[in-house]
Amino acid sequence: MVLTEQKYYPRDLSWLSFNYRVLLEAKDESLPLYERIKFMAIYSSNMGEFYRVRVATIQSLIKVQRKTSKRKNPMEPELLLEQIKAEVHRQQEVFGQIFQGSILPELKRNNIHLIQGAPELEVHKEFVRKFFKEELMAFLHTELLRKNKIMHFLREGALYLCTKLRNRPRNYAKLVEEGKNDKINESKRIRYALVQIPTHYFPRFIELPTVDGAHYFMFLDDVIRFNLDRLFHGYDVLACHSIKLNRNADLQIEDEYDGNLVDKVKNHLKLRKTGFPSRFLHDSSMPSSMLKYLRDTFDIKKREVVSGGKYHSYYNFFDFPNPLSPELEREALPPLPKSEFNLYANIFAAVKVKDWMLHFPYHTYDHVISFLNQAAVDPQVKKIFATQYRVASNSQIVNALIRAAQNGKDVTVFVEIKARFDEASNLQSAENMKSSGVKIVYSMPGLKVHAKVAMVIREENQEEKGYAFLSTGNFNEKTATLYTDQGFFTANDEIMAELHELFAHLTDWEYKPKPFNKLLVAQFGMKERFLQMIEVEMEEAQQGRKAEIFIKLNNLEDPDMIDKLYEASQAGVQIRMIVRGICCLRPQVPGLSENIIVRRIVDQFLEHSRIFCFHNRGNQKVYLGSADWMRRNLNRRIEVNFPVDDPNLQAEVLDLMEIQWMDNIKATQLDPYLQNKPFYRAGESVRAQIEIYARVKEGSLGK
Repeated sequence: MVLTEQKYYPRDLSWLSFNYRVLLEAKDESLPLYERIKFMAIYSSNMGEFYRVRVATIQSLIKVQRKTSKRKNPMEPELLLEQIKAEVHRQQEVFGQIFQGSILPELKRNNIHLIQGAPELEVHKEFVRKFFKEELMAFLHTELLRKNKIMHFLREGALYLCTKLRNRPRNYAKLVEEGKNDKINESKRIRYALVQIPTHYFPRFIELPTVDGAHYFMFLDDVIRFNLDRLFHGYDVLACHSIKLNRNADLQIEDEYDGNLVDKVKNHLKLRKTGFPSRFLHDSSMPSSMLKYLRDTFDIKKREVVSGGKYHSYYNFFDFPNPLSPELEREALPPLPKSEFNLYANIFAAVKVKDWMLHFPYHTYDHVISFLNQAAVDPQVKKIFATQYRVASNSQIVNALIRAAQNGKDVTVFVEIKARFDEASNLQSAENMKSSGVKIVYSMPGLKVHAKVAMVIREENQEEKGYAFLSTGNFNEKTATLYTDQGFFTANDEIMAELHELFAHLTDWEYKPKPFNKLLVAQFGMKERFLQMIEVEMEEAQQGRKAEIFIKLNNLEDPDMIDKLYEASQAGVQIRMIVRGICCLRPQVPGLSENIIVRRIVDQFLEHSRIFCFHNRGNQKVYLGSADWMRRNLNRRIEVNFPVDDPNLQAEVLDLMEIQWMDNIKATQLDPYLQNKPFYRAGESVRAQIEIYARVKEGSLGK
């Protein structure tokens, strides 16, 4: 089926569309130079994870189908992999043009030089030789490759230089002098060797001496290249090319239902380092003979080979030094306090009076930390419940929960240890909490808990009173400065009763909770209720009345939800969507989705919140929460979306959404092929994140 006939856009090609939008930020010359460099690093980091997870999964499907099918024609996963490779190649071409044609010249205009290759100035040559001899050489290990004789291994994500060598026999010069070249077996003199670039010990960029006020930096890779003659005594170095191997990072335990989950995760974390190859990245100038030798030596399949530039792991540019800092960097937007909290003795007193909304990273996350810190020392607090998906290193959230347990509070924390790439961190924080008296509950195999909720129980007038914090983002004070999310404080009795039911289920999987009416909980009717809300809009549209849906998501992939949106569009419902990442829905296709507009915002903060607004016959329904519209979120996870009923808070959320919809600087509009099209709108320019910060600062959001 050709793409123009498809009802759903392929998930992985959709994700590549998003990552290309990230790359376009590196191209934007209106941004500060080091902001552009940061987006270049984000793009590279995203692509590495994509290959380790998604491409690895596709390659696994190819292996399975080849083993179970006798058909010789290309399978669907193979065709998808070909499309991915073609799109990645196209994006890499653009990446190279941005880096070589724009980033590097702009650095030079600011007297910052990134040397690529051998240093030209004598002072730099002397420095590099000395640095190599006195500091770097002791950390280098050379490995001669012997195909079919020795089992060689490439570390996941490590950078290597592959060298082609020619040995020099002791009597080589004499044989040449005597004209006995025929006795020299040239083919037997060729060797291949690896040198791992020790980025785990040294920064990727080495600062060289300043000359006439100009700043110079050099790739660690090139420091080694410049000194290869010192590494390979007795050999001539004929060629040197960079390589990198990514391995499958999917632990593949989500569908296993037996055994101890903690042990499974620990064992699979070890396997992650030795998983099968998902991407063998090589310098595009590498000769085919060298590439073939490496493929044979490391058993690399053709589909795993990706041609790249001279340098890999551009995510290291997160740490590219800025000798002119804070020049060339974006202006900081310091997180703002919610000053109204100062009118109350503590957060519990404030939340008892009304619900509160925080908008991160515009608001400071300190209020959330204070909520748990106050609970830890408050003698009236008896119990604390919380979920943990991804926490910060040295987490203040974890420290507050530990302090609460040490102060005699009954603290129960549900820890999701299958949060990809945070498994080890979550296990460690769980062990720290457990050793301090916190009751730890681990998730089940086959089911993830992605909800972001915390509940504090106080004893007030000899009765229990609950206070909760629910969020669209993780309990992570570091990402709360980088991601846009909403946090919600409430003491609503109905919500508290349903949170009691949720935590009763999380701590005892056999317990079947009572029906959820206020909260939308995946596994317990969330999907069905979303479908019902869309049905209401369809009925209104068919009656000729106003019918609108306005949604913000990270990812949209669930076919049931997409089909229902298509139906709603055909019924006349006006649908606006802000979808940051994956979008399998094809907008504005005649006869299918002409009433659906999808936009994407990529700016200095990562858009992360999930917001759902339904006109609902004029009685607006607004929900926020943890769940994207993906099969995994709606069908295989515990997610919590919560209602915003307070008219003032609803106004804040709707105002925020409208500001984002008006963005004509950092927003793009997706066409039916998910191309990022610039969004033009008459009138003044609006950059949503800057505008929202200004509104939060002056207290005018929603007013």
